[in-house]
Amino acid sequence: MTEVRARAARHKGQLNFESEIKQLLYAFGDSPHPLPETIRLLDEIVTDFILETCHSAAKSAAYSRRQKIKVDDFKHAIRNNPDMLGRVQELLGLDKELKEARKQFEVGEGKVGLERGRGGEEGVGRARGRRKGKGKAVGEGAPEGEEDEEEEDEE
Repeated sequence: MTEVRARAARHKGQLNFESEIKQLLYAFGDSPHPLPETIRLLDEIVTDFILETCHSAAKSAAYSRRQKIKVDDFKHAIRNNPDMLGRVQELLGLDKELKEARKQFEVGEGKVGLERGRGGEEGVGRARGRRKGKGKAVGEGAPEGEEDEEEEDEE
């Protein structure tokens, strides 16, 4: 990143990703027990990268006059690294697919509202546009003006 920040004193010397770095080093051909200096150095590099990325995302959010950092702020922070941005977009897409799959699974199991009793496919809970009282939902069946006439004929 562009500017170097001093690590906070409370985090100095603390290893945040020791076990993950050991596993990565071993996966890439290092010994099962790498040197402590190697782990410390890589941990510092990873921690600094994460901090710098978060600071950059915070700047992007501040520029947009928001206090909360959104995913788009992180995308903006890594926009100059196409490989990383592509991987982030891929993971976000997979996350979206998994959420939709979980939602469908819960509906299939009958865990969501009255879905099972209605024969499915109408949606979760109350259908959109449905009123609380009797009558058809707005936009279903006849045009708006004819709905009221049908209700009067039934009575």
